[in-house]
Amino acid sequence: MKQSEALQILKMGHNAFITGAAGSGKTHLLNEYIAYLKKHGVEMGITASTGIAATHMGGMTIHAWSGLGIRDTLDEYELDALESRQYLWKRMEHAKVLIIDEISMLHHFRIDLVDKILRAFKRNDEPFGGIQVVLCGDFFQLPPVSRYGEPKAEFVYKSDAWKALDLKICYLEEQHRQTDPTYLRILNDIRENSVSEDTLEHLESRYVKGDHVHSATKLYSHNIDVDSENEKELAKIPGELFEYEMAGRGKKALVETMTKGCLAPHLLRIKENARVMFVKNNFEMGYANGTLGTVVECGEDHIVVETNNGDRIDVAPATWMVAEEGEVAAEITQFPLRLAWAITVHKSQGMSLDAAEVDLSSAFERGMGYVALSRVRTLDGLMLKGLNGTALRVHDEVLEFDGRFREDSEKHADEMLALGEVERERFQEEFLASVAPSGKRGKKVVQSTREETRQLLDKKLSLEEIATMRGLKKETIITHIEELRGDGEVVDVLHLKNELPAIKLKKILATLEKMKGSEDEGKLTPAKRILGDAASFEEIRIARLFL
Repeated sequence: MKQSEALQILKMGHNAFITGAAGSGKTHLLNEYIAYLKKHGVEMGITASTGIAATHMGGMTIHAWSGLGIRDTLDEYELDALESRQYLWKRMEHAKVLIIDEISMLHHFRIDLVDKILRAFKRNDEPFGGIQVVLCGDFFQLPPVSRYGEPKAEFVYKSDAWKALDLKICYLEEQHRQTDPTYLRILNDIRENSVSEDTLEHLESRYVKGDHVHSATKLYSHNIDVDSENEKELAKIPGELFEYEMAGRGKKALVETMTKGCLAPHLLRIKENARVMFVKNNFEMGYANGTLGTVVECGEDHIVVETNNGDRIDVAPATWMVAEEGEVAAEITQFPLRLAWAITVHKSQGMSLDAAEVDLSSAFERGMGYVALSRVRTLDGLMLKGLNGTALRVHDEVLEFDGRFREDSEKHADEMLALGEVERERFQEEFLASVAPSGKRGKKVVQSTREETRQLLDKKLSLEEIATMRGLKKETIITHIEELRGDGEVVDVLHLKNELPAIKLKKILATLEKMKGSEDEGKLTPAKRILGDAASFEEIRIARLFL
C-alpha cells in the first residue's frame, strides 16, 4: 500500500495498523495525519511505547498519557483513583483519536489496560471508548522487554484489544531510507527469514578486523559495551573536559521518568573533537534526531558542532516537557547531544545513519540484527564486527503474521479504491464532522450526516443496520439522535425499543425515573453506578431515548 492510500483510510476514521519495513515512511505518514487533524482542531493523543519514539512526533509515552505508568494490572480501586485526576478527565474527555507509535515494544497486557482506562473515562463499552485508534510499528523490530515479576510479554496482536479494534491494515511498500537495491534485498531476505548464500557473502564482504579509524557510529547490543567504547574514545582526546548537567523542573516522578527515557544523558561529558549525535529534531537549526557531527567549540552555555556534511551549528540547550491541563507539569533541559562513537541497538531504533559499525556477536534477541542493519542506508555504509546465530533470525510467529498483514493490506487497499473518490470524501467528511469542533467543520456536513441518519430511522432500520450502511459506529448514530432531539427536532425512535430486551429496558427506565428531580437526572455515570453490570453505557443511552 502507498502512503497516500493509507492516509485516505485514516481520514475515513477507521481504526488502523500502519506497518512496513524499516524506512517505509511509517512515522512520516503519522505526522501527515497528525497535521491534518490539527488543522481541523481535532483533539488527539499522540503517543508511543517509548520516550524516544514519542519525541519524534512531539508526543508522550502511552504510559504517561493514559495514566497507566508502569502498572501491569489495574483493579477497580486503582481505576477509581485515576478517574479522580482532573487532568486525565480533560485529556480523555476531549480525545477523539489515539495514536500509538512503535507498537512492537508495547506489552500486550498494557494495551488491554489502556483500553480499559478509555472505556471507563469515556463511559463507553466500545473498544477504547469509541475513539479512533491508529497503531504503528513493525513486529520485525524489537519486542517488548519484560522486567522481573511482570507477566510474560507478548506482542500486542495477542491482546484482546487488538482483536476488538477491527483494524484496517496499511502495509507500506515504498522505501525511503535504503537507496541501495542490493542492500534492500539483503534486508528483505533477513526480514523473510530466507538468508541466502549470496546475502551472507555480501555481509561477509563488510567485515572489518581490529580497530579502524572512521567516523561511523558503532552499534552494540549491550549498554556496557557502549559506555566502555564512548569513555575509551573520549579519554583519547587531549584537552579540557566539559560537563553539562541536565536540569529538571516540575513533578518529581515525571522528571525522573523523562530523564530515564531521554536520549540526552543526565550528565553530558564532552571535549572539543568529540564525536556526538543529535537526539532531537530541530529542522530550523539544521539538525534532526540521528544527525552526526564533531564538537568544535565548548562554552558554559553553548556548544558548536560541525555535522558530517560540513554545516556548523551553534547548539543551545533543548527542553523536553510534559503538559497537563494545558500547563507544563514537568520539563527537563539539556544539550540535545550524546557521545556517538557507540550506541545500543535498542536506542538506534527509528534512526537513519549514513554509516555504522555493527557488532552483533552478543545479539540476544531475534530481530536485533534486522534493526541494527536497517539503520544504514547503503551496503557501503555498513561495517560488521561480528554476528552470532541469533543476529539474523526473526521470530517465526512474526513471519506468519506478516504474511497475513500483507494479504489484509491488499484487501483493504482494494476496498478503499473501490469506493471511488466521491464516496471516500463523503466518509471523510462525516468522520471529520463527528470529531472536529463545530467551528472547524462545515455546518452543512453536520446537518447532512444527521439527516441521513434520520431518513434511515424513518425506514424503521435498527441501529446496527444504520451504522453498517453508513460506515459509522452505533455510538455515533445514537449521538445523531440525541443531537437532533437537542435541536428540537421530532425523531421517531419507537421501533428502537426492540434494541433491548423488554425486562432490561424496563429496569433501566425505572432507574432513570428514580433519578428525576435530582442533580444526577439524565446523567449516564450515576445511572451506570446504580445498575452496575446489569447494563452497559450504550444500553443506558438507548433507554434514555424513551424518557
